[in-house]
Amino acid sequence: MTRETYSLLENYMLSCMDDSAHDKEHVYRVLYHALEIAKTQEDVDYDVLIASCLLHDVGRKEQFENPALCHAAVGSEKAFAFLTAHGFAAEYAGRVRHCIQTHRYRENNPPVSLEAKILFDADKLDVSGAMGIARTLIYKGIISEPLYSLLPDGTVSDGETDAAPSFFQEYKYKLEHIYDRFYTEKAASLAEERRQAAVDFYKSLYREAASSYQAGQDTLAGLLTDS
Repeated sequence: MTRETYSLLENYMLSCMDDSAHDKEHVYRVLYHALEIAKTQEDVDYDVLIASCLLHDVGRKEQFENPALCHAAVGSEKAFAFLTAHGFAAEYAGRVRHCIQTHRYRENNPPVSLEAKILFDADKLDVSGAMGIARTLIYKGIISEPLYSLLPDGTVSDGETDAAPSFFQEYKYKLEHIYDRFYTEKAASLAEERRQAAVDFYKSLYREAASSYQAGQDTLAGLLTDS
């Protein structure tokens, strides 16, 4: 890929970024993760991979404005239209579109090409470990969702059986289970190195929240009277 082409794609990506949890730095990290993973693979088409990484989240704004939309579906079509409008072959643009379409975890739409699998892994790697925790907390703040929910008895839920969205619910539903969903050994290995940091943070936060409620409620109950 020429520097001119890279700059063209990068500038388009930058014009689409409007979400601090999925910002340009996330895109760069995904790109760098992908390049690291690609070193362990054969016959990688770097032109497809780099373009796919740079453009994989260009549909985020549309999904944020309308949660019924899928940013992967919207972004893949935006990327295809942008590439073909700037003279790239439809076959090449279609390969990039496939990578972006399938980078979001959906059982009925898995990545097929090598480049798509690398993008998938690179994107999921950025949800692992401490970085994944930090990005999730940022996003929960943006959409005004709480850290945790309370159980019927007033104690803090660990998120395991929650239906209502929260950070703890997201951790139990998604973050805790991403480590066995990688396509490449390299990505799985890198994620495993990060795993304990996420586990430790979740356990510490839950322990601090739960203990404060338990101690505080007991103290409060002893101070309140019926008359």
